[in-house]
Amino acid sequence: MDFEKILQELKKSLVSLFSDKFSEFSQESKKDIELFLSESKDKLERWTSLLAQGKLTIEDFEWLVKSQKDLFQMKALQAAGISKISLGHFKNKIVKTIVDTIKIIVF
Repeated sequence: MDFEKILQELKKSLVSLFSDKFSEFSQESKKDIELFLSESKDKLERWTSLLAQGKLTIEDFEWLVKSQKDLFQMKALQAAGISKISLGHFKNKIVKTIVDTIKIIVF
């Protein structure tokens, strides 16, 4: 399993998600996405490998990804004054996008 390809697919999916919801901040948000993926890369790679080997269930994987969502800063959106509630809902969409993208690739 080539995790670099998975990371690229995740980046594409997350950039698309940001562009759909906050198109005016897509360039700034791209930096936030790259920072999150680089900070979470080792854990995501380990968890994806365990999921592919059947040592983690998809529910366990999703729980682990949710544990990382506080690392996702979204500084551009915070600076723009987007409410914390909206950011919280959006972080949940990010977790779902990550889980769905990896589920498609692994299974």
